[in-house]
Amino acid sequence: MNVKRFLLCMGCILMAAIAGCIKSLHPLFTEKEAVFLEELVGQWLDDNGQSWDFKRYSPNESDVRYKLVYTDPDGKKGYFRVVLGELDSMLFMDLYPEEPKLDASDFYQMHLLGVHSFIKIEQIQPTLKMRMIDPDKLQQMFKNDPNILKHEILEESDSEIVLTASTKELQDFMIQYGNDPNLFGDVGEFERLLPPDANEPNSIDPNKIETSN
Repeated sequence: MNVKRFLLCMGCILMAAIAGCIKSLHPLFTEKEAVFLEELVGQWLDDNGQSWDFKRYSPNESDVRYKLVYTDPDGKKGYFRVVLGELDSMLFMDLYPEEPKLDASDFYQMHLLGVHSFIKIEQIQPTLKMRMIDPDKLQQMFKNDPNILKHEILEESDSEIVLTASTKELQDFMIQYGNDPNLFGDVGEFERLLPPDANEPNSIDPNKIETSN
């Protein structure tokens, strides 16, 4: 695949409102490495009006994925499948866009490529604190050492980064640099807006952490 010429990404469409999104062709975790934390379920809101609404992806308790509805301050929504995983005692979120409902031809939609993006979770309770990779900081790391992680810089923007490293390579990178202040941006803090409803089918023991088999 010639990433530089043909990357028209589904993730770009839905993540455009989330500034600083770094895109990856490969996930950060396999499904077997995923964990489920009940305390993340619910709706979270920050001071800028961004809303993150997490639900269990399906009623099946063996499904450790989340369904995320992201709403930007203008009310525009994006829909994602989310997986959580741990690397060296650090918690990360992998987001992948659901297929957008575009009023376009099948031929056009064939050219959309879904991509992953990663967020570091600093804490969930009492407020949700998350950090996204800072594109400028990551680009500086690549300038210092272009071989630190496989990637492409899109020619059209001369700055947009697409990670092409494998899942294992991504994990090794995060383990090494996940606590490096020269990688992530400022902390985003979110207050819980709607707590999980005990009557909902996606509610389980809040002290229970599930790992897929």
